[in-house]
Amino acid sequence: MRFPVFLDANALYPASLADTLLRLGEAEVIRPHWSRDVMDELERGLATAVGAERARKRRRTMEAAFPEAMVTGYDGMVDGMENDPKDRHVLAAAVDSACELIVTFNVKHFPGDALTHHDLVAVHPDEFLLDQLDLYPQAVEWTLMRQAAATARPQLSPLQIIESFEKIRLMGFAAELRRRLPALSGQ
Repeated sequence: MRFPVFLDANALYPASLADTLLRLGEAEVIRPHWSRDVMDELERGLATAVGAERARKRRRTMEAAFPEAMVTGYDGMVDGMENDPKDRHVLAAAVDSACELIVTFNVKHFPGDALTHHDLVAVHPDEFLLDQLDLYPQAVEWTLMRQAAATARPQLSPLQIIESFEKIRLMGFAAELRRRLPALSGQ
């Protein structure tokens, strides 16, 4: 397992999605990667939603839990990337880290012609999680059960986690969880 995946800041911003992706990393389903630029972007976005201190704390916690995820040394490659200028740093870091996938809500910023000669694919989180559910159904179910058990203030049920996926446009993943895992969805 341990599929190398580059996580864009927008895939790490919704708390439920970030939690799921990082727990898949803990379960050794994926090997997450990110860069300083991605973490800076994440922290700025989070600061407006939850405050600067909580944003810094989340960043520090993520970096401490996955020290091997930090990609460095890609700066010289950024200008040579052929995707959307705002996300060239993401592509450069993904290439430098030998990832095969970029998980992002901004798939349009990563056109196929900019990725193919790097042997990379950009996928929406919904598609990515559906693939993980197909490939590793027990690991994904275990991950979601652990995620539900670990939530606090308020504690969330597995059904509420599924509903949180729907709120962030992970409709296919949420629907497939409801179909496959009735115990998780309260059916």
